[in-house]
Amino acid sequence: MTIQRFETGPRMSQVVVHGNTVYLAGVVASNAAGKSVTEQTQDILSIIDGHLAKAGTDKSKLLSATIYITDMKTFGDMNKVWDGWVSPGNTPARATVEAQLASPQYNVEIMVVAGK
Repeated sequence: MTIQRFETGPRMSQVVVHGNTVYLAGVVASNAAGKSVTEQTQDILSIIDGHLAKAGTDKSKLLSATIYITDMKTFGDMNKVWDGWVSPGNTPARATVEAQLASPQYNVEIMVVAGK
């Protein structure tokens, strides 16, 4: 089976496709860094949509998601955006973890795996 990599750098690839499975690295906000959890989550999910499309799939084929947030008090704000974005009836297995992220400007990071 072939492996495709997109946005590959010296440390990681943002997207890896192996067979019919698409793996995304953790995604943080690029346009909304330093803004609210709501704005960061919207930005991240838009980026995820783009990465999935590049790999030939979409959010209706999500298999799993891991969400990292810096403060569980913002769990509801993040979920409001997530619930409006995720494909009804196609929700993935999911975990949400409170964690310190790589930079203080980030409050949310999302990592997903999808089928093709």
